[in-house]
Amino acid sequence: MREGNPRPGSPPSSLRAGGKKHAGRLILYVDGASRGNPGPAAWGVWSPSGLAEARAIGVTTNNVAEWQGFLAALEVAAGQGVSDVEIRADSELVVKQFRGEYRVKAEHLKAYVDEARRRAAHFGRFAVHHVPREENREADALANGALDEAGKAGR
Repeated sequence: MREGNPRPGSPPSSLRAGGKKHAGRLILYVDGASRGNPGPAAWGVWSPSGLAEARAIGVTTNNVAEWQGFLAALEVAAGQGVSDVEIRADSELVVKQFRGEYRVKAEHLKAYVDEARRRAAHFGRFAVHHVPREENREADALANGALDEAGKAGR
């Protein structure tokens, strides 16, 4: 895989979801971003319950950034010990590939889809929904903030 594309089965090393665990349903918004395609990329995960995570992932495509963000959201949910998870994303491609509504044509994305389905199966209830970009502002801002910080560090 390219730089910035850790194996889909390996958890993101920067996840720190905070000390408190969440009971009940956990809703997570996720977004991936790249500046160029491929280009510097990052993901952001945000929850109305107070969780916020972001990570720059090196140079990769927007689709890989979206999938890595999706896997990060699943990792956050697993770390919270919840059994009822809802992920909301503005990437129609990721949502529909996960649901099986779109075929996964790009070979390099198949491992991400398979890993996401494997992880999601561990929850008692799991849902994924496509949301308009306007409803995903917080996750988008986190991803772009991680890109900005990575750009500053690289100067």
